[in-house]
Amino acid sequence: MKMGTKRGSTAAVLEAPEDSYTSASAYSHPAPVGSLRRGYDAGDGAGADAADRSSYSRRANGARGAKGLRVRFRGLPRTLSGRLMAGGALLLVAGILGAVGLVVRQYLTHSERFLLASADQVEVLGNHELSRSQALGVFANDLDRNIFHMSLAEREADLERLPWVQHATVMRLLPNRLRVAIVERTPVAFVRQGTQIGLVDATGVLLDMPSDAAGDPHYSFPVLTGISAADPLSTRKARMGLYTDFMKAMAAGGEQITDSLSEVDVTDPEDVKAIVARDGSDILVHFGDENFLARYQTFDQHLPEWRQMYPKLVSADMRYYSKIVLNSGTAGPPAPVSTATGPSAADAAAAALAAAPKAATPAAKVAALPKSKTAQSKAGAGKPQAGIAAPHPLTLNKTAHPVKKVPAASHPRPKQAHPAGGPQR
Repeated sequence: MKMGTKRGSTAAVLEAPEDSYTSASAYSHPAPVGSLRRGYDAGDGAGADAADRSSYSRRANGARGAKGLRVRFRGLPRTLSGRLMAGGALLLVAGILGAVGLVVRQYLTHSERFLLASADQVEVLGNHELSRSQALGVFANDLDRNIFHMSLAEREADLERLPWVQHATVMRLLPNRLRVAIVERTPVAFVRQGTQIGLVDATGVLLDMPSDAAGDPHYSFPVLTGISAADPLSTRKARMGLYTDFMKAMAAGGEQITDSLSEVDVTDPEDVKAIVARDGSDILVHFGDENFLARYQTFDQHLPEWRQMYPKLVSADMRYYSKIVLNSGTAGPPAPVSTATGPSAADAAAAALAAAPKAATPAAKVAALPKSKTAQSKAGAGKPQAGIAAPHPLTLNKTAHPVKKVPAASHPRPKQAHPAGGPQR
């Protein structure tokens, strides 16, 4: 309302409010960036109020979280007598629960319902080579006893002391049964122990030979020597690691290679020896401690040539890079076979034969194995030494024959002619 005067008269003028006016709350926050209006409309004002309240609530919650949450228990008694009564009630409830637990424990440990009356109440799973009677022998002292008086950890340890058991688990089955789960060891080789043949696993644990092992196809592996019960388990485990590496390398070349191995010797950790069965005969091969498959392939490649030269070949030492030492099975030292190419190998072999003493017995066999045809032709073109027969270009000597001495014929001494004057004095 607006009061005004007009020359001696008083008049009241009622002016209506303008709709364009905005409330003060509309200006409580600055206008958005880029807005060209002077104020907010009704919707903007309501949104500003809501934003104001939400920001206040966030600040209040943040301040409350910084100071920590206060929890008030309105149900607790505030007087001393009330608190004492509440504490007594809690103690009474705890005592009742403890008494119930004792009664239940007494029932479980003394009731005949949980008695292990016979061995039929023990279930054994996973045993193939371990007999049921061997497993039940561990629980012989637990018969007619409560199953809760038994230490499961001790029984598992007793089972794992058996040679064939790698891991064991014992469980209680209420009310009066036991379940035993067995994980057996896996043999990887036969082992020679004096005059007996047993089994051994990958960790060096010696196992008894099952009665049906002869006809079991799972027991198809070589006989292993160098593993003894007198050796500590750590030594046996290290040697079994060498055997495992050797067999893995051979298996990479094919099943026919592993099938040809009848015996493996790991007594010397720097020289793995194996007996290879080929064409009805056994040949001892020295493989060293590395490059097992490559050395076997070299042996297999040259074996037909060696068989032609030495039909009674006994062993081959493949440990050296520049030569292979063969044992021909006849009298004399082993014959070194050079793996180098060219005529130098043949010359070296001939020189070795020339330096050897001549005897009536067979001499050492030295053979050069040139890889190229040119080397063979050069070696064959050389003239044989006196008293040495060379029927094959690769075999320089087989038998040394003694040289026969021919006695000189007696001839009359020629007469000397003297001058007419007679012999000079």
